[in-house]
Amino acid sequence: MNLISERLLLSEITSEDIVAIHEMNCHRDVAKFNTIGIPESLSVTEKLLQPILMDQQKIPRSQYIWVITLKKTTEFVGEIGMSLSSKKYSKGEIHYSLLPHHWGNGYATEAVKQIIKFGFNTLQLHRITAGVAIENTVSIKLLEKVGMTREGHCRKILPLATGWSDNYEYAILEEDKRTY
Repeated sequence: MNLISERLLLSEITSEDIVAIHEMNCHRDVAKFNTIGIPESLSVTEKLLQPILMDQQKIPRSQYIWVITLKKTTEFVGEIGMSLSSKKYSKGEIHYSLLPHHWGNGYATEAVKQIIKFGFNTLQLHRITAGVAIENTVSIKLLEKVGMTREGHCRKILPLATGWSDNYEYAILEEDKRTY
């Protein structure tokens, strides 16, 4: 299940993507707001991604994870994903991480818009959510830019390298107005 935007290609991860994802997650700036922290080794990343790769064969699926690359050059930009709730709740939760040298180019916004469209148009979800550390002002701006609404504040819920962090909960509903 590939998704294409103006500048990006979102391709479902394969075992060939493990090294690039591992190297990205080893960047301290990427790990700053990442609850998995910096992986100790490539084998730790492999173990983390194996259930995701196995889930690709399941029906119904519980998650979708894509590698983000530039369409023109196929350069690795980052990864983005959506974990699904039970069918009864019709909800997806998104996450994303990009290499620092790709920050500030609008790639994360473009990729998030694509998976929101996928969630509503293809998966027929009712609600898509995202959690963000309250200190992560760049991601907060991104979530608001794509039309998500801040709905909650959870105290000390995220185990980050710097200690427990508060989290804002954002959501967008299928009936919310979007321009994309």
